[in-house]
Amino acid sequence: MSTQTFIDKFEELPPEARKQAADFVAFLYERYVKAVPKPASDKPLSESSFVGMWADRADMTDSTEWVRKQRKELWER
Repeated sequence: MSTQTFIDKFEELPPEARKQAADFVAFLYERYVKAVPKPASDKPLSESSFVGMWADRADMTDSTEWVRKQRKELWER
C-alpha cells in the first residue's frame, strides 16, 4: 500500500476510528523506531565520560571496603 493510499483510507475513517489508528501508529513508532538502541561507540571504555567520575571522593579510594561498609550498614537494619 502506498503512503498516499494509506492517507486516503485513513481520512475516510470516522473520527473515533482515526483516533484508534493514530494511537496504534504511535504505539508502533515507540516500539520499532524510537526504541531502537543506538549503535555502540567505537570509543574505548576508558575514554567514556563516566570513567573516573568519583576519582576525587576520599571514601571511594578503596572500593571493596566501601562496598563492605555499605552492605554492613544496609544488612544490619
